[in-house]
Amino acid sequence: MYNVIIAGVGGQGSLLASRIFGNVFLSLGYDVKVSEVHGMSQRGGSVITYVRAGERVASPLVSDGECDLLLALEELEALRWAHTLKKGGKLVASSQRIAPMPVITGAASYPTHEQVTAEIEKVTSDYLFLPAEELAEQAGIARASNVALIGGVSAKLDIDEKVWLDALHATVPQRFLEANLKAFELGRNYK
Repeated sequence: MYNVIIAGVGGQGSLLASRIFGNVFLSLGYDVKVSEVHGMSQRGGSVITYVRAGERVASPLVSDGECDLLLALEELEALRWAHTLKKGGKLVASSQRIAPMPVITGAASYPTHEQVTAEIEKVTSDYLFLPAEELAEQAGIARASNVALIGGVSAKLDIDEKVWLDALHATVPQRFLEANLKAFELGRNYK
């Protein structure tokens, strides 16, 4: 069984990311279940989707401590969902910071990157923060930060690059494909 959680903020492309993962796992011959979005996605709130793949998958939900891969589309979401990672789980996250309402109103403060990574390191040593928004802009499409992150994921998983590229071709609309492929490669090659 392979359990993926994609966490972000409304409008960051978590649904596209989950469809790409679903296509990757389907092409590898797995039974795949993808959850619906949970959260206030249309109001800029937290959004989470689950992708589960295995020989036979009964439910799309991933329990705490069972996540193999956490893909966080925003830095605070990496911190918020780190507890779901299993021992040896992987985290790929954007270094983008989007202030939630309590931070905007002054009721809370956004933790520093150092505070976030210190908490992440309590859960896993296998993590990568990417400047996904910058990579997407370099690719010519600011909205492809999710695909830049998937590129980063592809470098961490033992799945042939062609499988990822085929999933992008099957999932991303043709008019955005070239820029998304470039964002993927920038994320995959980020060091």
